Amino acid sequence: MLWDNIVGQTELIDQLKATIKDGRISHAQLFIAPEGVGALPLAIAYAQHILCPDSTASCTQKVVHLQHPDLHFSYPYNKVSASDGQHPVATKYIGLWRNFVLENPYGNYSDWMKFLGIEKKQGIINVHEANDIIKRLTLNSYEGGYKVMIIWHADLMNEDAANKLLKVIEEPPQRTIFILIAEKQDAILPTILSRCQVVNIPHLTDAAVEKYLVEQENIPRELAKQFAFMAQGNLRVAKQLATEDHSLYDTYFVSMVRLAFLAKKKLSALREIILWANEISLWSRDEQKNFLIHSSEIYRQALLKNYQADEISYLQVKSDSFKWAGFFPYINSRNIEDILTELNEAAYHIERNGNAKIIFFDMAVKLTRFIHRVER
Repeated sequence: MLWDNIVGQTELIDQLKATIKDGRISHAQLFIAPEGVGALPLAIAYAQHILCPDSTASCTQKVVHLQHPDLHFSYPYNKVSASDGQHPVATKYIGLWRNFVLENPYGNYSDWMKFLGIEKKQGIINVHEANDIIKRLTLNSYEGGYKVMIIWHADLMNEDAANKLLKVIEEPPQRTIFILIAEKQDAILPTILSRCQVVNIPHLTDAAVEKYLVEQENIPRELAKQFAFMAQGNLRVAKQLATEDHSLYDTYFVSMVRLAFLAKKKLSALREIILWANEISLWSRDEQKNFLIHSSEIYRQALLKNYQADEISYLQVKSDSFKWAGFFPYINSRNIEDILTELNEAAYHIERNGNAKIIFFDMAVKLTRFIHRVER
């Protein structure tokens, strides 16, 4: 059963199962979920339970491989090549979509654009796709039961597409279920929102993420505990942190701290901060965000060390040129909140495609000021 492959979310799974058992399946549901919590796997497992009420092997396997004829998908896309035609629709890329979901079920929008090879383009769900959704759903069910349409990243549906789908979402063909997935409720057109039952999917617990990393990724428990805490309920980020080489992040963190101390004595250090920011701006957006997560955790651990909470401090910088004992006394109750806020704001602006050079330079300059704020 696909439910067994979902990380955590046991309470929500029970609620979804109950809607089927009690005959309370809403014809239009909107899953609001932050990145990395399993909204798409949940939607697919829910669809499998709806489409395969008897749990026959043949039906289940069709859903497992995303090839059940009554399971439909829509997702943001753009032209992959000039030969795609003037107005391609999502089904043009269904083979790629299946491969993507099977390989990376907790992947995000950026992962999908990269998988398509169009990471520099903007993926949307447009009115041509909306027309095709309606066309697909007017056909009879192939297997005589329900039809399920999963619209992934419905928050990237443009207004024309949303308006086109209003009527079919409000009054769908018989035994047709819509499951829309979005990260932010306020990004959904109010007229669409009013026609859907909202299902809020929570962040994963640290325990659930840790368990997954230990059992599925063979990560040592102490490291798994560290990565789960850093990921803040996002399995995608936790998996990245567990597989990335952190030595690069340590190197640039050490450089940032060194420049923070140097800048107090030498104005010329600002030029080095510019170069430091320029180098990080060449990284991928995920690498930039994970560096900020990594840095935030080091500052937290330094604070714990400063207040002699060594028993819950498990992360230190691995660098021969970095003296932990000389660093942690500078992180205290007067500056930690501003430091973490600045790192979070930098991540926020990176996520929204801000200019990385400016973001990292501005952040480094502010951290320089914060680090020298002495505790009284």
